[in-house]
Amino acid sequence: MTKAQKLKICDWTLVILLPIVLASSIQLEATSSIGIFPVIFHIAVALPFMCIIIWHISLHFQWKKWLIKFSKLKVPTRILWWLYVLTFISGIATFIHWILENEHSPLGGIHGKIGFLMIIFAIGHTIKRIKFFKRKK
Repeated sequence: MTKAQKLKICDWTLVILLPIVLASSIQLEATSSIGIFPVIFHIAVALPFMCIIIWHISLHFQWKKWLIKFSKLKVPTRILWWLYVLTFISGIATFIHWILENEHSPLGGIHGKIGFLMIIFAIGHTIKRIKFFKRKK
C-alpha cells in the first residue's frame, strides 16, 4: 500500500470519527458527564481518534525530526498540534480522576473546552485541504 493510500484511509477515518467524537463531547458537556456509558463511549471513540491523528502526523513527517518540521508549519497547524497535546494530556488526567472519583471535575471541564478548540481547528484544517477528499476524474 502506498503512502498516499494509507493517508487517504487515515484521513477518511478521521473525517468519520470527528463528528462522533464531537457529538459525544457535546453530550458529556450538556450532561456534566453523568452516566458511565456516555463517558466510556467518549473514551472508546476519542482514543482511536487521537491515535489516528498520530498516524496522520507520522504519514506526513515520518518520525525523523518531526518536531523540527512542525516548527516550520503555518501557525494554525502548530496551534492544532499544541491543542492536540493539551487535549491528550488533560484527557489522561481527567480519565484518572474519573476512575478514582467517578464524577465530573473542573479538570474534565477544562479538557472539554480545550478539546472543543482542537476540534474547531481540526475542522478548519480539514476544510483547508478539502481538495484531498474530492474524487479525481
